[in-house]
Formats: sequence, C-alpha cells, structure tokens
Amino acid sequence: MAPTSPTRFLTGITTTGTPHLGNYVGAIRPAVEASRRAGIQNFYFLADYHALIKCDEPARIQRSTLEIAACWLAAGLDPEHVFFYRQSDIPEITELTWLLTCVTGKGLLNRAHAYKASVDKNVAAGNDPDADVTAGLFMYPVLMAADILMFKAHKIPVGRDQVQHIEMARDMAQSFNHLYGEHFVLPEAAVDDSVAMLPGLDGRKMSKSYDNIIPLFAPPAQIRKQIAGIVTDSRAPGEPKPVEGSALFQIYQAFASPEETQQLRQAYADGIAWGEAKQLLFERIDREVAPMRERHDALISNPQQLEKILRGGADKARAIATPFMAQLREAVGLRNLGAQAASAGKSKAAKAALPSFKQYREADGRHYFKLVDAAGRLLAQSTGFASPQEAGRAVAQLKQGGLAGLEESLQLAEGVSRADLGAALAALTEA
Repeated sequence: MAPTSPTRFLTGITTTGTPHLGNYVGAIRPAVEASRRAGIQNFYFLADYHALIKCDEPARIQRSTLEIAACWLAAGLDPEHVFFYRQSDIPEITELTWLLTCVTGKGLLNRAHAYKASVDKNVAAGNDPDADVTAGLFMYPVLMAADILMFKAHKIPVGRDQVQHIEMARDMAQSFNHLYGEHFVLPEAAVDDSVAMLPGLDGRKMSKSYDNIIPLFAPPAQIRKQIAGIVTDSRAPGEPKPVEGSALFQIYQAFASPEETQQLRQAYADGIAWGEAKQLLFERIDREVAPMRERHDALISNPQQLEKILRGGADKARAIATPFMAQLREAVGLRNLGAQAASAGKSKAAKAALPSFKQYREADGRHYFKLVDAAGRLLAQSTGFASPQEAGRAVAQLKQGGLAGLEESLQLAEGVSRADLGAALAALTEA
C-alpha cells in the first residue's frame, strides 16, 4: 500500500498594509501555532500579485511585503519547517492561472462576491455596472485557485467570507480534471469560528478601513497612547462595569490566560478605573509583543536577510511547482513535438485501460457524476447531490471499492448489470 501523503494547509497574506493586533490574534498567531503540528505540510505565501488588484502604489507594496514577512518570522514561523515564499517568485502560478482561465465559465466569475459588490455599488450610483472594475478584480478567484491548486492543498484556513473562493477553486479543479484527467486535489475551506475577531479603538472590528487599528509592532509609547484612546463609557472609578460590549476587555481576553481574564472580569465588577484597566491591557500586550518586536526590528533593518529567506522558500516551493506544471502542460497538449506519437499512443492505451468518473453541475443547481467506460459508454448515473463535496466524497468512496450505502444514489444505464458495475469499480480500485 502506498504511503499516505501529508495533509497540506495553505494560507496567503495580501501585501497591502501593516500588520496590526487584529491580524496577529485572528490569523498570524493561530497559523504559527498550527505550523508546528506533526504530519502537516504548511504553505504560507505573500500574495503580492493579489495586492496589485487593490493597490497601485509600488513603494507601499514593497514596504508591506517587507513588514509582513518580518512580522510572520518574528511571530515564530520557521521557514525551515514550512514553505514560506512570495507569490511572484513562483512563475508557475501565473501560468496555471491561464490554464484555469481556459476551463472556467464566465458565469462562475460573475457570481464572485467582490465583483458583484462592485457592480451593485455602481448600479446603485447610476453608473455603468462595470465602471472602474478591472479584469484583475474579475479574475481574482482564478488566481486564488491557482495558488491553491498548484500545491494540491487540502485545507485552506479562511473566514466565512472567503469560503466562496474555495468552492470556486473546487469547481475549476473539477472542470480541469474532467477534461484532462485527475490532476488536482479538491480543496476544502477550514473555517475556525473560535478564532478571535478583535475590536478596534472604536469598538468596531479592527480594520484599516475604519482607521481604528493598533499596529502590531508600533513603539510602546504609541501603543500606550492608542490604548488610552479606546472608547469606554462614563462609569466612574468604584462603579461596577460590564464586560459585555467592552472593547478593552475583549482585547485583553485575546492576549490573556483564562486566569488573567477572570481577574480582570472581577476587577470590572469591583469598579476598576478605566485608566487602570487600560494600563493593565498595555502591560499584557507588551509582555507578549516585546520579545517579537526585537526580532521584527532586526529583520526590518536587514532586508537582504528577508530576501534570502523568501528566495529560499521559493526554491522549495518551485521544487514542487515546476515538475507539476510540466505534467499539466503535457496534459493540455503543450508538448514536445518530437514525443507526439509516443505520448498519443500512451494516452490511448491509458484511456482504454480504465473507466472514469465525470462530475458536473446541472441547471437545477445540484451536483452529479456519471461512470463511463473507456469508450465513453455510460455505465451508471448518480442522483443529485446538494454540494460538490458530497458528490466528490461519493466518487472517492466508489473509487476505493466502497459501494455500501450508495446503492440508492446510482442508477444503472440501460443494458448494464450490477456485475458490470462491480467489474468497473474493481478495475478502478486495483489501478
């Protein structure tokens, strides 16, 4: 039996801003902790091509790339044990983007949330629906799919607002696999609802869009000043204060241990002064951030070292991407002409050897698959599934010879017996 491949997780970080406390608590810290799990391959990349969709300031993108790379490394990401690279250093990603573009329906991209939001905004303002909508924004899901599919990532940690992009990547992978054979792994979104969503200075979600952030590695004096500006109510010292809805308490809780959190909760009930509570918050944050700040500042002052680390990460990533891209080029027909006759013969022989599954979505919105023999004759047709994941799991079970529980989901084609179906599945299992 072939050894089981490790599960691959992949995370992209867009290089358009300076990391803040919300980024650290919501993404960086949990990702660094996850990178230390045994039996997992982790891919972390700086999504600088994606940044071009949002930002047309070259100096800002360069500076953001420097700051974000330094931030992740300072937070404990070990480039020796993960794949840490810059997206633009992997040319195979952009080549794969084009291959996926050629199998992706425009209708699929029309449904992307970001594109639809821009169109809706234009329509509401009485403008042309596509005013100021770039092809980059429209094609964003394809580039994201290429990031994921290039490295056959199984799990993609995302927020709920990004789940659609993972589903679109699955659709693109299925379209390609249907035409050219089983090359891509179908990725799954990994949504962790337990990850903290940090409030900003005004109580809303910490976001640069709201101008309410606390930069992660700002000087201590600046962090102290910004914490002092966190909005609180008018309750006086000695007056009990509720923790519900308190941005100050929520930020503290994201950094503190359960025991520390309980102590502050009690202090709220006892009427702690807001100034004292803010001082406790500053001290707790600084205790965690200060050791990382020293490493961060050293990296920022030595961009050559960061460049070396990212180049080394790109070399590791391309050791996977380059041979895989060669396989994909071969699959679509971008081949050495001198090997044309030999590859054509091999392709025909391979097709003649095995039946195959074809997955697709019908106009009713449900997902189906069919099993055909090497000559294209229909052997069995599935009933509809609510999602591509359900259909994919059924196909995977059948490929492993597990018909049990799926009898009601398959309809044999006319003239096909259960023995014929069993023989076809057995051939796939043994392959």
